[in-house]
Amino acid sequence: MASEPLVYLRGRLQPASEAHVAIYDAAVVLGATVTDLVRTFDHQPYRLGDHLDRFFRSCRYVRLAPPIDRAETESVCRDLVAHNSDLLPPGEELALVLFLSPGELAVYAGGAGGEEPAPTFCIHTFPLPFPMWRHYFIEGAHVVTPSIRQVPVQCVDPKIKCRSRMHWWLADQESRQVDPRAVSLCLDLAGNVTETGGSNFLICRGETVLSPSPSQILRGISMTTVAELCPGLGLAFEERDFQVYDVINADEAFLATTPYCLAPVTRINNTPIGQGRPGPVFRKLIDAWSTSVGVDIPGQILGPRPPEGESGRR
Repeated sequence: MASEPLVYLRGRLQPASEAHVAIYDAAVVLGATVTDLVRTFDHQPYRLGDHLDRFFRSCRYVRLAPPIDRAETESVCRDLVAHNSDLLPPGEELALVLFLSPGELAVYAGGAGGEEPAPTFCIHTFPLPFPMWRHYFIEGAHVVTPSIRQVPVQCVDPKIKCRSRMHWWLADQESRQVDPRAVSLCLDLAGNVTETGGSNFLICRGETVLSPSPSQILRGISMTTVAELCPGLGLAFEERDFQVYDVINADEAFLATTPYCLAPVTRINNTPIGQGRPGPVFRKLIDAWSTSVGVDIPGQILGPRPPEGESGRR
């Protein structure tokens, strides 16, 4: 057991190779799953309390109760991180994932009519794949606005962090026809910018960082960190509706998300944003974030040196 990662599933810690979810679980059949993701810095979970608060709020909203309380959940999370971090090569960090589904559906699993399934609660980790995001820190991300729109808030409240993601899958298939490495940035039905499938989207005008209206997005923990950093850097932080027009005319734009914290966006729909390269406000924010956690975040993503033929600010 000590030679492989552990997973918490069905009330106990078990080797990852033995952890399985049934094919007739509601997570598989319906995509009905509440989730959250935490990352580590120096093998310590970052803002774990904030992530757990959001996870338990989502569970309460969808009327699913985890089988253990918040305190025990935090204890399990810390135990998993401590064990699984010891198996990492030097310089790597973990993502910690929690998910809760309604459990196995009786009609699929052959249960008696009227039985209430036991929820499936799983907590697991995986190494953060830093090379996947390296190009963001060298050239910046390219966001594309597909025809697929954000699910209206009247259908699913975006404050729930869940795995019902078909619209994002479809959005990515369309966006990647424009650029294989594009990040889908969905608009709402009124044409307002919302978010991407895995990050909040922010723009900067002068000394003000702007976020889309909080009613249209999942307010990420990383976006909250940006909002907290802004005053100390002489920046204002505002939340309101804006459109593609405003993105094209912004000075800078960013993706804020747990795995890589903050990344510059340098193009939208093949149109440069600002100077078309990572800008000074991004540098201020990521440097302040790095100082706060005691880790060179861009350096961690880029590794010991950029790949041959690539260059960029470290």
